[in-house]
Amino acid sequence: MGMGAGGFGQRSTSVEAQPVNIGTISEQVRSYGTIKAQNIVQVSPQVSNRITKIYVDLGDEVKKGQSLAKIYDATFRDQLNQAKSQLEQSKVALQRDSTQFARQKSLYDRGLSSDAEYDIALSTYRSSSAQYQSAIASLTQAQENFNNTLVKSPVDGVILSRNFEEGDLASTGQALFEIANTVGYESRVFIPVQDWRNVTIGQEVTLRTSNEEGITTRGVVSKKSPHLDPTTGLGEVVITLNQMGSSIFPGVLVENVINISTKERAIIVPRSALVEKIETVINPESNTIDLKRSYAVFVTRGDSVAERRELQLGIEQGDKIEVLSGLRPNDKIIVIGQQGLEDGSRIMVATGDRFKAPEQRTIEPNATNGSNVRGTRNAAGANPMANMSEEERAKIRTQTEGMSPEERRAFIQKLRTQSADSTSKN
Repeated sequence: MGMGAGGFGQRSTSVEAQPVNIGTISEQVRSYGTIKAQNIVQVSPQVSNRITKIYVDLGDEVKKGQSLAKIYDATFRDQLNQAKSQLEQSKVALQRDSTQFARQKSLYDRGLSSDAEYDIALSTYRSSSAQYQSAIASLTQAQENFNNTLVKSPVDGVILSRNFEEGDLASTGQALFEIANTVGYESRVFIPVQDWRNVTIGQEVTLRTSNEEGITTRGVVSKKSPHLDPTTGLGEVVITLNQMGSSIFPGVLVENVINISTKERAIIVPRSALVEKIETVINPESNTIDLKRSYAVFVTRGDSVAERRELQLGIEQGDKIEVLSGLRPNDKIIVIGQQGLEDGSRIMVATGDRFKAPEQRTIEPNATNGSNVRGTRNAAGANPMANMSEEERAKIRTQTEGMSPEERRAFIQKLRTQSADSTSKN
């Protein structure tokens, strides 16, 4: 590899390096969605009358079969008692007509009764039997109407809305309550086509509410729309929660992180270590100008020379990026100071106190004597960045990134003079 810009006599650039990280990285799709109950049940009264009592309110948790409201029941109680009386009367009539029919049949079989007498007895028996069955049905309906004056929850859930007050007239077909069935919660997200293609049913999902730093709950992709929305161009994905957290309830906004794939023992670099190269490419077929992007990192060679490595990148997860080719597990990559380097540039790997803020440095026990104080001042004059904070150093590095070596030396000399003047005044 040629020396290029790294020839002899070149000034060394201070850099910070770290070993290549070998770890786990996941390809993820991130999107925001609102938590909803999987089923919302509307509870409507089965009978119409005035509401005399409401037992629950918004946000209350209810169990299946729990009473929610009471409807005025005097009319329905009277109907029930009347149906019971009619049943008893029809039962007595059926027993009487059944006995009479049996007697006429016996006489008819022995030739002691005419056909007309037999037919009358049979008709009377059948009529009594029909009236008895009708009375049973009437009693069943009257009993159900009376029972329905007490409105009960059909599911375990949470009251989402209450549409009536005590004294209002409840009518069949009008919902008294809406109940979120707490059998399960879900989150529905709408994602672009490139992400929608990669999502499959069964993938694991982590969910986080905006007021929590870590994972709030977990879920799984349970449904995926077969096509994109023609208006928005987005695909719908349904995530079913299989864990619950204290911050999870209907209506809360959560970030859904869908894990598309996970790789173990991958070579991982921080995004900030990448050096991007943009080239302009003319496409003769379409007569357009395209931008070609490539990425590289600088690695240390003998802690004195920077070596540029072109990379093929893989999965991106936040500020971490997988490297498919271009790095070896034992490489040390330059993470600070790499932007101004070229292949073969001379470097000085700085670690420890050189990259610590002043308040982090260790003060030697004898640092209070006069010679050490003077030595510290001399060092500040020689290196004007020695006593700067990390924010001040970063600002200086930004200012000098585009300078030539001569301009950079002049800039540092100016800082050194200002530092010396400041020290003499003190």
